[in-house]
Amino acid sequence: MGQQEKVSTSLAGTVSEGISASLAAVDAELNRRYPGDPGTRQPVHTVYVPGNLFDAGTVRSWGDRALAALDEHAPDAASFAAVLGLPDDLAEDVYGRVRTKLEREPIEDLRIDFEDGYGGDDEDRDAARAARLVSEAYAGGASRAAGTAAPYTGIRMKCMEAAVRDRGIRTTDVFLTGLLEHGGLPEGLVLTLPKVTYPEQVTAFVRLLEAFEKAHGLDAGRLGFEIQIETSQAILAADGTAAVARMIGAAEGRATGLHYGTFDYSACLGVSAAHQASDHPAADHAKAIMQVAAAGTGVRVSDGSTNVLPVGPTAHVHEAWRLHYGLTRRALARAYYQGWDMHPGHIPTRYAAVFAFYREGFEAAAKRLSAYANHAGGDVMDEPATAKALSSYLLRGIDCGALDTTEVDALTGMTRADLDRFAAPRRGDLTASAE
Repeated sequence: MGQQEKVSTSLAGTVSEGISASLAAVDAELNRRYPGDPGTRQPVHTVYVPGNLFDAGTVRSWGDRALAALDEHAPDAASFAAVLGLPDDLAEDVYGRVRTKLEREPIEDLRIDFEDGYGGDDEDRDAARAARLVSEAYAGGASRAAGTAAPYTGIRMKCMEAAVRDRGIRTTDVFLTGLLEHGGLPEGLVLTLPKVTYPEQVTAFVRLLEAFEKAHGLDAGRLGFEIQIETSQAILAADGTAAVARMIGAAEGRATGLHYGTFDYSACLGVSAAHQASDHPAADHAKAIMQVAAAGTGVRVSDGSTNVLPVGPTAHVHEAWRLHYGLTRRALARAYYQGWDMHPGHIPTRYAAVFAFYREGFEAAAKRLSAYANHAGGDVMDEPATAKALSSYLLRGIDCGALDTTEVDALTGMTRADLDRFAAPRRGDLTASAE
């Protein structure tokens, strides 16, 4: 046993106490503004359908139409892999998982759209009908098991701009009131506030939700919402600040997501229609600002959509599939783990891209996390923050169906609870464990 080293200090304990006291307000601010990821499931996509077209069969219809597209344009794993460039060793697994997903859970997040198209009595009627159908779909859980209800469902109302403000408020009220009248607010309820330009519009929506909660005796903060970023002013305000960062604060803890609106945002900047896409430099800039603003806050970032639809002759469908697959893989590499899909033909390639992303990196991620957890070393020296990223990667793969819990457990030796602990450490744990 080596010689015991003498440890000496020069500062009185009051120095540390004084510094801690001086930073108490900062500590509280860090905990309030940056609580970290909520640790809940994030859907891989949002599908939106017009309110007047939504019905009890919407979710199942999208799954059936997606399966029919596969049957017609890629009836087996080899043909699907050839279209997308999937590696041979992944082709059968990915294709099988895609078909299973389309049968059991074709849509992860459904948004019933009341932003565009109509108003007045028609909107009232359709919002009330949507509330009833959503309540019926969630009742008892049987519809989820049958693939006829999505894990997350909600509405996109009109924005808080003067011309449509009253209509948006009324539709929100009609929909939420209808949910309560038909059994209560479902756990997977999501609201999307579009075309936000000023933080004050976010605050106004918070006041609306507060009033609804008080009117019905709901817990304060029960209703959260996504902020859709579709204007340049949401990224860069007139005073040169990042307005999107202030919007998160203006939501007072209710913001759950920042969703990029590909086409409205592109048009706002004057991008011509032929070049409006989620990989345009203007889109990359906006999403990078959104990503930095949301980091650590618990607010998640979602990519937008493509309007190139996989319809018509097989050659065109294959071209559209390759485009959508490539855009989705690009987004995943940039840590945008959710996007918007506009057509049933998009969801086979959504799931193919997501499943391939997690299947390709699964073994390496599992081994690295296991080595870190067991202090076994290896050819990569990982830090606590990387362990968090590795476990989050595995959890997202499990949640969407790309990975199975049994295979993750076999390679990592970790349960779901173990992965959760690595993925969502308490504030300070990362720094403390690195010392």
